[in-house]
Amino acid sequence: MQTKRTVFPNKVLPYLLIAPQILITVVFFLWPAGTAFWQSFLRQDAFGFKTNFVWFQNYRRLFADPLYMDAFGHTLVFAVLVTVLSTTIALILAAAAMRVLRASRLYSTLLIWPYAVAPAIAGILWWFMFNPSIGIVAYMLRSMGVSWNHLVNPNDAMVLIVIAATWKQISYNFLFFLAALQSVPRSLQEAGAIDGAGPVKRFWTIVFPLISPTTFYLVVINIVYAMFDTFGIVHATTQGGPARATEILVYKVYFDGFIGLNLGSSAAQSVILMVIVIALTAIQFRFVERRVQY
Repeated sequence: MQTKRTVFPNKVLPYLLIAPQILITVVFFLWPAGTAFWQSFLRQDAFGFKTNFVWFQNYRRLFADPLYMDAFGHTLVFAVLVTVLSTTIALILAAAAMRVLRASRLYSTLLIWPYAVAPAIAGILWWFMFNPSIGIVAYMLRSMGVSWNHLVNPNDAMVLIVIAATWKQISYNFLFFLAALQSVPRSLQEAGAIDGAGPVKRFWTIVFPLISPTTFYLVVINIVYAMFDTFGIVHATTQGGPARATEILVYKVYFDGFIGLNLGSSAAQSVILMVIVIALTAIQFRFVERRVQY
């Protein structure tokens, strides 16, 4: 069997074709990452008039700071809840979409719409609904005897950002799960039904193993999303409050760098956050992927 190969008569042409992507990667990833790494070893005043090279002093101060360690705990709880809830709900909705015969396209389109909403807008929408003074959801909770006030209750604030971040990500997960479920041969499910397996058993023994690559991919993406892309949601809903109870790592980078003007500490935090996400991704590919059936 012969494989077709594309031969470029001009050896420079392939490099020219990939040059825009390389340029984008260098300008928007490698250069900022390198700058943050170098700046994490510096101590600067707020106006940049004086700079001292302090080696690992910024990192040592971070791990000795109880507020930073609290942000670690907030981020862990937030990332786990958002990942589990968004993937589980999206899988249930995708399975339901597979059973809808009429209006299935309308059903899928309505579920996809939230993905087009910007994170900050999503945060504001949920902030209005849960606002203790004017929010319809807060009013309904009070009528059921639940005292909701995310402005003073740390648990309520964490629930609010988890709900907003989960709602924003469900659409993305739904698209991939729906495509994965549509690719599962119906003959396999029919064979399981003939053997006497019920719908739940057929799903977990036949369907779910076949869509495990998609599930694994979405778990990785959702963890990265919770770590990085939820800044707009937190900033629009709680701004890390009350009493920094919802200050996750990515928001603390912003708060210390842009509000506190502690540039060295903020750069060190961004480096640590990047290392954490890379490490988590590597661990998942090293150990979790073994259970994935391709």
